[in-house]
Amino acid sequence: MKHIDLAASIKESDSAFLKKLPGFVVRSLERIIKQDELNYVIEKYKDCEPEKCKCFFLSNHPFGIVDGLILTKTVIEKYGTFKAIGNESFKFVPPLRPYIAMVNPYGMSSKSYVTELEKIYRSDVAITHFPAGIVSRRINGKIQDREWQKSFITRAISCQRDIVPFFFHGRNSNLFYGINIIRRTLGIKTNIELALLPRELFLKRNKTIRLKIGKPIPWQTFDTSITHVQWAQKVRKHVYAMSAPNGSKLDF
Repeated sequence: MKHIDLAASIKESDSAFLKKLPGFVVRSLERIIKQDELNYVIEKYKDCEPEKCKCFFLSNHPFGIVDGLILTKTVIEKYGTFKAIGNESFKFVPPLRPYIAMVNPYGMSSKSYVTELEKIYRSDVAITHFPAGIVSRRINGKIQDREWQKSFITRAISCQRDIVPFFFHGRNSNLFYGINIIRRTLGIKTNIELALLPRELFLKRNKTIRLKIGKPIPWQTFDTSITHVQWAQKVRKHVYAMSAPNGSKLDF
């Protein structure tokens, strides 16, 4: 298909001069402007849409602070703004307050939090999110997130937000996981190991953090063949599979 047709444009023009141009001149002009090459590129990519920021940028959560800052930096450098779904502790960090959509990962969120979050979901702004809700722990002998919450699937569908998966390589210190194990063994419900997260941040000083960004997953992917909870775990599995040298083998 000719998306650009110089001969047809000349024929339809109001210019008497252009209409008198010999055919060989028109063909020469077509070669000069690379008409065939342009039409090939336009036809090949005609179904591609410009990249949009109305996405969920989500990731595993191995560090607690560093991963959040890097995810934030990556998105804000590309789009200029964003909103992060974060817990209430961020209200103690004034520079981050304007960018945080507050939630309570350990209980019910207030009505004001829910109202503001709904407004953000419906907007066109990029959203960063850690679907586990809490930092990775040692589970079944491996450092990994707990099961991911289904809300990002539900919202991806209702708000037509594609999902861009990130995977962070790395872990926190043995002290962090050791206190978590001792705390659970003693039946202590308070997550006292969270007090170590600032220490974990400074332990990463002068260290290289490896990050892998996957291809966007269209929101239309999440059909009714399985539940939203199952879709959330499938995306989680996909993110962890991205750590392999050849990337995830899951099909989306």
